[in-house]
Amino acid sequence: MWYLCVFYHRLLDYRKPEFESLADLFGAFQDEDPTTSHALEWKLPHHHHPDSPFHFVNLPNEDIARNIANRSILVKGLYEIWGQGSSYEELKEAINSYPDDRKLPYLTSDSTFRIIVDSFGKAISFKDQTARIHGMSYIPFQGRVELRNPEHKFWLIETDDYEANNGLPPVVDKTIFFGREVGAADRKLLPTYQLKSRTYLGPTAMDAEVAFLMANQAQAMPGKLVYDPFVGTGSILVAAAHFGAMTMGADIDIRVVRDGRGPDCNVWSNFKQYGLQMPVSLLRADNNLPPWRPGLKEVFDAIICDPPYGVRAGGRKSGGRKLLKGVVGPYTVPDDKRTGHIPSTAAYCLAECVHDLLDLAAKMLVMGGRLVYFYPVLRDSDSLDVEFPKHPCFKLVASCEQMLSYRYSRILLTMVKIAPYTDEIAEAARVQHLEFKENHMKWMEEGNLHAAVFSPDFPAVDDRDNKCKDPKKKYRGKYV
Repeated sequence: MWYLCVFYHRLLDYRKPEFESLADLFGAFQDEDPTTSHALEWKLPHHHHPDSPFHFVNLPNEDIARNIANRSILVKGLYEIWGQGSSYEELKEAINSYPDDRKLPYLTSDSTFRIIVDSFGKAISFKDQTARIHGMSYIPFQGRVELRNPEHKFWLIETDDYEANNGLPPVVDKTIFFGREVGAADRKLLPTYQLKSRTYLGPTAMDAEVAFLMANQAQAMPGKLVYDPFVGTGSILVAAAHFGAMTMGADIDIRVVRDGRGPDCNVWSNFKQYGLQMPVSLLRADNNLPPWRPGLKEVFDAIICDPPYGVRAGGRKSGGRKLLKGVVGPYTVPDDKRTGHIPSTAAYCLAECVHDLLDLAAKMLVMGGRLVYFYPVLRDSDSLDVEFPKHPCFKLVASCEQMLSYRYSRILLTMVKIAPYTDEIAEAARVQHLEFKENHMKWMEEGNLHAAVFSPDFPAVDDRDNKCKDPKKKYRGKYV
């Protein structure tokens, strides 16, 4: 059945991938191969821009639609549309033509209801909202109006016929939708988990909204084990634990995973703050020198992380420069010094870090498990032409871009494991890594990633040019 999906107008690249990950999680593709990527059927309303928050989506049933909407971070609501039109006369005709067997079960005398007026690209005064609600009297509501907790919510949503110069996706014709709410997102999640109220934070703590989006892409749920090999202060695992998943993390800095800032200010206290299930374990480890026993495979249902790529923090691996160069040999820490010992580390380039991450995921993820991680991109234009890391065990199912500065953005990559890890695949992955590393080094030589991030959002413009600029805000899509 077709439903109207209304998105929040933010993180535009993330909207459909999050929705389709949740659709897969709740059984929209249950009769298909779980190791293949799936796509839902989408349609745009007439005359709407592709970046419009309004999309029609075809879902198997209402239960799946409700589950998706209630869990999603970027879906404002899913609605069974009873009618739409470019005027209220057209809307009335469409509603009256909608089948009675679909309307009457929600109009009975023993039910409670509420009509909510919403808009996009315009503001509607309270007086006008009331007038629009009274204008819907031709619908034979028999139930009682209940504003706080109605059994059924009906939405009257308007978009205006504005041009492209107001900073929003352009709409050619005015559109009015009327429909029954099937499900809506719980945006109270984000204020509850906002970073400014978090007990323990570090310089690389993941924003709560993005952490929840990553957890949705990884399909975190009760009974699944989620691992973050760059756990830091645990922001990503907090989001996964909120959805009921068991969690486990590792970090190369033993002071982070063991000490924090004291007994009441550490990674564990972040979980305690929200009443979440504590992690199974937090390890001092890194992917370059993995702690797992030989032969251990297929442990985790998902791996979610934000690898260090030299913006807010540089990558480090175990061993130290002298040990890795062979200047000194392996050593054993004396028993009397082990408690306070901080192992030596060396620089860890992004290409090597990503290769080790993919190798870890290929070994340790179950079949159909998901790897969700960020990858940085430098650009010279609005076009995106970057080769992403590859591995024979994985299929890329989603890539979502988040523009962070004029020349820098990061891509959230979601990969699904489609093949078991073998010695032959490990060798093929090593060859792919050498090719990727060569291309990656060429890409990095074109500009300094750290400098690009902290450069001005837009290049300097001469004052004389500013006088001639159009003062109206023009729509620039996700780069607004």
